[in-house]
Amino acid sequence: MSRRRQIYEGKAKILYEGPEPGTIIQYFKDDATAFNAQKKGTINGKGVINNRISEHVFLRLSHIGIPTHFIRRLNMREQLVRQVEIIPLEVVVRNVAAGSLSKRLGLEEGEPLPHTLIEYYLKSDELQDPMVAEEHIACFGWATHEEMQDISSMAIRVNDFLCGMFAAIDIRLVDFKLEFGRIWDQDYSRVILADEISPDNCRLWDMNSGEKLDKDRFRRDLGGEEEAYQEVARRLGLLQGEDGPGEVFDLSAHRSKLRTTPAKPKK
Repeated sequence: MSRRRQIYEGKAKILYEGPEPGTIIQYFKDDATAFNAQKKGTINGKGVINNRISEHVFLRLSHIGIPTHFIRRLNMREQLVRQVEIIPLEVVVRNVAAGSLSKRLGLEEGEPLPHTLIEYYLKSDELQDPMVAEEHIACFGWATHEEMQDISSMAIRVNDFLCGMFAAIDIRLVDFKLEFGRIWDQDYSRVILADEISPDNCRLWDMNSGEKLDKDRFRRDLGGEEEAYQEVARRLGLLQGEDGPGEVFDLSAHRSKLRTTPAKPKK
């Protein structure tokens, strides 16, 4: 096989030129970073697990009409995806106070938010991904008003679905990051979901114990990163020999449970 041309290498993935025009091969690495790459390490097998989880999530989202860049999984570490023009924004969807939100506003970590909160951050390693308002986005032309409407609408739909999907396996979706890209048809473009959805960019807590099942275990030196990622995959039915994933819970009942009996994470 001829050597593939590398297009880009990020903190968690490498992108290669795809076999057909308009496609990209996305390779999942075991590298782990935190605090804008100030902390670096490795989580053995992370790339394999994230590849499977992201494939599973993107396929389920496509079934409810969310357009995504995912085409198919190629092997243990690679996916074939559509090539997109990435919109330079990180879209963070929050259901529970945690991480930087708790620090900025003095909120107790684990406190359910009154309603889902969407935040936007400029994708810039040099500037450490600063938080921006929709006025900044419009002013500097990072996305049009119509694109932002599509992004916010899709973010809410993704959140609603994933909250139910994870609640069905006793996992609380605390918050997560999304990225979007444009695909073009001559002069017309539309926005689709890109990047990945995995324990790398989701905060996932066990609903009963509050145990962290995501990259916070690496960020906070808690240990057990490999086991946490594997546990998420196991509950989703993605590890060999496990049953298939559970059905999606009724979302209104799940939200009611969040507000009446919030589980707090272990210190």
